[in-house]
Amino acid sequence: MATSEEKQELVEELKGPRFYHVTISGYGGESAYMSINKEAFEFWNPITEENGDSDLTNYMVNAEDGDFEFEDIEQVPDSADFLKSADADGEVWRSPWYEAPTEFEHSWGVEYNSANITVDEVASDDYSAKWVADVIENVNICDSIDNEELDIEVEMDVCSEAPDGTEYIAQMYSSEKGQFFDGVIETVGDFDINKLKIYTMEYMNGEDTITSVEYNGVEIDNQGGDTNGKGYYGAVWKA
Repeated sequence: MATSEEKQELVEELKGPRFYHVTISGYGGESAYMSINKEAFEFWNPITEENGDSDLTNYMVNAEDGDFEFEDIEQVPDSADFLKSADADGEVWRSPWYEAPTEFEHSWGVEYNSANITVDEVASDDYSAKWVADVIENVNICDSIDNEELDIEVEMDVCSEAPDGTEYIAQMYSSEKGQFFDGVIETVGDFDINKLKIYTMEYMNGEDTITSVEYNGVEIDNQGGDTNGKGYYGAVWKA
């Protein structure tokens, strides 16, 4: 039987604050969706259908500096150069794909079906805080659904359609692998899996991306990711 002193120590320990480090890793990436005109679509669509997306991705990756290395085309006509802009004084430039002038949607995050979550108790909210205990060890979030011990609540949403007037769309996708979420929960008492909630968004490419994480109704600040690029993919289609 615990002594009164031991009981008091336990009470003080449970009072908190206590800290839990949350990370989510897997496959995902960054995606930009932009409006393009009919001429751009009619130029790029047959090229991608016949030869794949190599020249389209080369164009979008290198648009800012104009250092292209095309495989199946010689150059991009002005009517299809959708990353090019001009100001009132006639100065012309191209924007990087992740800052496209006609972008209407941008996403970054881990794909829900590949996402693994880890939760560790740590000594403080410092970046290099000492590890205290394992809580959840690299569990696939999708597989946790209906698991009696790790039933993580997930709320899924669907991205709205393109803005009114958009007839043709170009997408650039940077595929990445690694850690997409890194945050710390400060709470009192033990970590409660029933207070954890994950939000996802299904974007126009059909991928469900984790957009935010909450604990006890409060969004956890994502302190940043650590990912490696796996490749670029481009596409155009009619809205």
